[in-house]
Amino acid sequence: MNDAIDPRNPAGIRVGDIYEDCFFHPVLCTEIDDDGWVVLSGISLIDGSFPRSCDGQHCWPIRIQVEEVMTIKRDLEGYARRRKAELDAVDST
Repeated sequence: MNDAIDPRNPAGIRVGDIYEDCFFHPVLCTEIDDDGWVVLSGISLIDGSFPRSCDGQHCWPIRIQVEEVMTIKRDLEGYARRRKAELDAVDST
């Protein structure tokens, strides 16, 4: 098994993982399309919308622990504000 990080999917997200999409929804990954780019697709654990898709490299999805999903669901707006602030802080460095 090759444990090298794929630069097209630096978070190493796989089918079955939960990741944060571009709109800060926790998403259950149901498919990975690898046709030169890595596109993650899945179903939102906030509202059930699908397909929710993100580029594995350019959208900077992160893995989310299953234990965090209900906390995020209770206050998606607060979670999104916190994550935007974190991302803005990284961008300004």
